[in-house]
Amino acid sequence: MKLTTYTDFGLRTMMYLATLPKGELTSVAHVSKLYDVSRNHMVKVVNQLAREGYIHAVRGKNGGIRLARAPEDINIGQVIRTLEHNLKGIDCGSPACYLVPACRLKDALKLAMEAFLRVMESYTLADLVGNRDELMVIFNQLEPQVAKA
Repeated sequence: MKLTTYTDFGLRTMMYLATLPKGELTSVAHVSKLYDVSRNHMVKVVNQLAREGYIHAVRGKNGGIRLARAPEDINIGQVIRTLEHNLKGIDCGSPACYLVPACRLKDALKLAMEAFLRVMESYTLADLVGNRDELMVIFNQLEPQVAKA
């Protein structure tokens, strides 16, 4: 199952935020540069994560973003269900498919997607950042590049 870049960057953003010291703020611009994605795209992702209660956004001069919940309280499968717009596995209407009346593919893909999501629901954000020290080495190597940009 392939996730959209929207969901991918939502998960990556939360992984980065989970490696920061508790309560520390960072900016959407910083995360955008870190992952080399457009700021506009990241703003949309972060706004949805904030609306859903995964990220806390502080407005103003000293504002920024941070996790709104503890990493162990963020279920990855639920995040994917929230961010991913097409969990059917296939779009039978675009372009219109003549096989729809007799097709079993969509049902098979639906079962496969549910199995995928059940597996992902067995993970929390804490599980994904359990190797925080390794992740910090990578993020620290990227920081000078982000600062230059």
